Amino acid sequence: MKTTELNVQTARRRGLFDLTDACERFVAGEGDGLLTVFVPHATAGLAIIELGAGSDADLMATLDRLLPRDDRWVHRHGSPGHGADHLVSIVAAPSVTIPVVDGRLTLGTWQSIALLDPNQDNSLRSVRLAFIAG
Repeated sequence: MKTTELNVQTARRRGLFDLTDACERFVAGEGDGLLTVFVPHATAGLAIIELGAGSDADLMATLDRLLPRDDRWVHRHGSPGHGADHLVSIVAAPSVTIPVVDGRLTLGTWQSIALLDPNQDNSLRSVRLAFIAG
């Protein structure tokens, strides 16, 4: 297994952060196999989504409707609504697996791999990439 860790600077900004280019570089020349992307954080997840065409804003608005950023949450430390951040996994799992064929991700035309980070309390996130040849 080939593995590496990415450091993603979020600048304490909530939103989606594109990991696609880093993932493509990681599997380039590796042949066939599976890429697993994993985020080891309780308040972040991953999404395969079209970025840059308004879907990012739609996802964040939907997340805020589903998990309002107020004081209703039992988990209350951190910024207002932080308890909601701990439930992000109901919308975005902490890992995704993408087939790789001939060293290329098999994403659809408009699909990107994105870190979903609704938590403004952190400025740096780590993401683990693992490629298993097959």
